[in-house]
Amino acid sequence: MPHRDAPFASSDRTRISTRFFSLSEPLRPYLSTIYLSETGVADGSRVEDYLHPEWANLRFIDGDPPLAAIGDAPARKTPRFIVTGPTSQATYFAAGNMRTWGIGVLPMGWAKFIPLPADEFADRLCDGGAHPAFARFAPLAERLRQTNDVDAAAALIDAHFCTLLADAPPDDPAVLAAHRALVDDGLSSVAELSAKLGLSERSIERLSHRAFGFSPKLLLRRQRFLRSLARFMLDPSMAWIDTMDHQYYDQAQFTRDFQRFMGMSPRDYAARPKPILGAAAFARAAAAGAAVQGLHKPAG
Repeated sequence: MPHRDAPFASSDRTRISTRFFSLSEPLRPYLSTIYLSETGVADGSRVEDYLHPEWANLRFIDGDPPLAAIGDAPARKTPRFIVTGPTSQATYFAAGNMRTWGIGVLPMGWAKFIPLPADEFADRLCDGGAHPAFARFAPLAERLRQTNDVDAAAALIDAHFCTLLADAPPDDPAVLAAHRALVDDGLSSVAELSAKLGLSERSIERLSHRAFGFSPKLLLRRQRFLRSLARFMLDPSMAWIDTMDHQYYDQAQFTRDFQRFMGMSPRDYAARPKPILGAAAFARAAAAGAAVQGLHKPAG
């Protein structure tokens, strides 16, 4: 399968690469990307970074398990098969020598493949190998470990999910319609979302928690923030005032959102090295059309 590579971030102690692989047409409404991240560090050290808020991800880790934490939770060593639900806070991680296969799961994919509401896993890390809701994905861990060719491994993941489609429940068109509305930068309120979907605000609230993990009000706030963050990721030379989404009233409102979603100020974030996410943003934008997963436009 063709893939896009993020440039290597290298130094005397660290070597990092991220590759994004294309998806089969039937999977595009459900998954954002298949990706491979490889990290090499010297002397048993680790490289740190922060994942921005995003939709759910499944990750299969070979090598040194990273340390990870969402929000202000303590950092812990992750399992080999880690599931991250949709997030509204930054995820800290510290990676050693490891290879990680990841699958980005869109809200339609959560509703299609996961038999539990998304809000049960919101802002949570879960051991996918131990939770019955993810048992159908667990066999991928050993199969990926035994596959050295990266294109073959990506094709294996793709084929596995295509096979699962046969027994998956039918799509809920309201989930796709809501996702399309959320990535529209003109949408600014729950009332507008309700009118666009032809559903009551109460129905929108239930749908939002079930398929997206959070209230519609928080999701709209998160999308506004991510649009601003994505501009900075693609051009870190920009001043924050120039990256701010048009829906922000002023810089103080943006700063409050930044603290809410990333757990730090814009100034502190700009000053931090971004050894993994910085380079990956460009490759992701080229491969999937958006620098961050939360802005991915769903197919279908």
